[in-house]
Amino acid sequence: MRIVRKASGICALAFVLAAGVGVVARADAPPSASAAELKDAAGKAPTTATLAAGDPGGALTGTVNDVPVSDSKAGLTLSDVANQVGQNKIGINFAWTLITGFLVMFMQAGFAMVEAGLCRVKNANHTYMMNFFVYGCGLFAYWVLGFAIQMGGAAGNGNLGGLQPLNGEHTLSLFGKTWGLFGQSGMFLSGHAYDVGVMVIFLFQMVFMDTALTIVTGACAERWKFLTFSVSSVLMGALTYPLFANWAWGGGWLAQLGTNLGLGKGYCDFAGSGVVHAVGGLTGLAVAMIVGPRIGKFNRDGSANAIIGHDISAVLIGCFILAFGWFGFNPGSTLGASAAGCLRIGSVAVNTMLAGCTGTFGALLYMWALKGKPDASMSGNGLLAGLVAITAPSGFVNPTGSAIIGLVAGVLVCLSVSFVENSLKVDDPVGAISVHGTCGLWGVLSVGLFADGTSNYGGSWNGVTGSVTGLFYGDASQLVAQLVGISTLVGFVFGFSYALNWVLDIFLGHRVSAETEIAGLDLPEMGQLGYPEFVFAPEPEVLTAAAATAVA
Repeated sequence: MRIVRKASGICALAFVLAAGVGVVARADAPPSASAAELKDAAGKAPTTATLAAGDPGGALTGTVNDVPVSDSKAGLTLSDVANQVGQNKIGINFAWTLITGFLVMFMQAGFAMVEAGLCRVKNANHTYMMNFFVYGCGLFAYWVLGFAIQMGGAAGNGNLGGLQPLNGEHTLSLFGKTWGLFGQSGMFLSGHAYDVGVMVIFLFQMVFMDTALTIVTGACAERWKFLTFSVSSVLMGALTYPLFANWAWGGGWLAQLGTNLGLGKGYCDFAGSGVVHAVGGLTGLAVAMIVGPRIGKFNRDGSANAIIGHDISAVLIGCFILAFGWFGFNPGSTLGASAAGCLRIGSVAVNTMLAGCTGTFGALLYMWALKGKPDASMSGNGLLAGLVAITAPSGFVNPTGSAIIGLVAGVLVCLSVSFVENSLKVDDPVGAISVHGTCGLWGVLSVGLFADGTSNYGGSWNGVTGSVTGLFYGDASQLVAQLVGISTLVGFVFGFSYALNWVLDIFLGHRVSAETEIAGLDLPEMGQLGYPEFVFAPEPEVLTAAAATAVA
């Protein structure tokens, strides 16, 4: 027994000594190769004196000495370098997303010019003011409530730092699956939502929301009360738009069709043919049906009269402003320019250009064949139709697919304008319902047809591994997911918008009086003419006769 105890003691002593030697060895170990290389690089970096002499070629600026050191005693470490790399990635993505958001905001000017140019001069100030004030109405509503509903459960975007404060999605359990309904965090951008990444996504998503709102002003121009327009816009920015946007982009149930039901990668809408444009166009249809047509638009037999806008130059300039802003809309929807497939931004931009080009060709050639001459306003709408249609598939399709999508949209917008006016008997002064509603739905559908499976945004989309692939490239289930989205747009968005604005019509009334409409909305509604020095030309006899009948 005594021998055993001695042996045990010797073993224990040997263990302690061995451990001690190991500790000393680790303490005395030479620095790792990476640490030595960092120290060497720091020693070779240009000195202050060297930099003071100037760096005209830029070869000396931006070196290892510009990497912040967390511990001055330890010097530059691999951890410092890795943290700087991470900050650079997020910083690049922040800058890209913000700049493209600024471009989208500028589209508001394009919408104002297109809509005002297609309206009569007596309503120019009113139309411009709706496009101006809708920005404030939408922004306020979105800040208070809309952003929280849309993005309150959208945490997890690695391009923008994770957006972890946005982790409050209200869900429903159904058939053993969890379905997202609406977000719950981010109201007033307060509390945990006071976060650098959240601010970036708020700005970017806000200008998208406001684009949807301004589409409605075009469909209802020349007879919409300014007060009711303002209230309607606040409600759309707080409720209608955010709800559908949550289902598609905020982790809601449409995005979960892939993970829960195996339908492709879920509902896919890269930049908003459905979320932005179809929502705006279908809401415009609902409100235009409630407001009714302009005086003189339709004859007793149901035939339509053309009511010509006052400034085609403003229309075409506005279309070019919108096309320029679309480079923020579509490429910006990568939400970054670094990592996770974001280098595809060039492809997205080229797809956008091509669809706008072929959309113009489609509308111009169709109208030329139909009327014998190219139609300027419809050519502009063809450009916008192609851009609207490519918005959803822009991140998933190839250039050939983009050209086809745009060409179809250019013809489709002409057919839709005629259908809305002559079959539905809905008066849309600028063609907004057809450009954004009809062609937005076509864009959503085209994802399920033309997505070629080559995009790779971090290896998955909507939580489903792989790339978005449409019917023509082997995945019919993606088309089914897109059809579910279209059904939701037509069913919920149109129905909810109609009900909401029908209630507003009861309490506030949507339409101005016949006297106000005949005189023009500028003076009665706004107190100032858009062009006070213009001498107004008399309107066509058919319109003056209809006006006299309306007043009588």
